Amino acid sequence: MLNRVILIGRLTRDPELRYTPNGIATCTFTLAVDRPFTNNGQREADFIPVVTWRQLADTCANYLRKGRLTAVEGRIQTRHYDNNEGKRVYVTEVIADNVRFLERSSEGQDLDRQRQAGEESQERGNPFPDDGRPIDISDDDLPF
Repeated sequence: MLNRVILIGRLTRDPELRYTPNGIATCTFTLAVDRPFTNNGQREADFIPVVTWRQLADTCANYLRKGRLTAVEGRIQTRHYDNNEGKRVYVTEVIADNVRFLERSSEGQDLDRQRQAGEESQERGNPFPDDGRPIDISDDDLPF
C-alpha cells in the first residue's frame, strides 16, 4: 500500500506555528493548487491544508510567507473530532515530511540585487561600489 502525495502551489496566508504541551513544534498552512482545467475560462484551485512537525515546522514558520510558491511532499491523513455542538467533524490534511521553497524570499532577491549592483560597478572600474556609506577604519590600519 502507498500513501504519498506531491503538491506544488502557493500559500494562502502566513504559516501558523504552535507548540504541543510537550514542546513539539507544529506548523500549519494552506496550499492553493491550480487544477489542470478551467471552468468557463476561469481557473480553479484546491485549497489543501498542510501540517509539518518539529524542525521542519520551525523552518516553514521562519521562511514561508503568503503567496510563496512551495512544493510539499508527504502523506494524506484523515482525522475526526466532535465540535462544540456534538457533531463529528472530519479533517483531511497532508502531513509533510519534505517542503521545498521554489522561490526566493523578497529579502533574498534584495540581497541578489545589491550583489549584482556591486559586481556591475566593479566591472565599470569603480573600486568603491558602496560609495557614500561610512567606512569603519581603525587608526592601526592607516599608514601615517
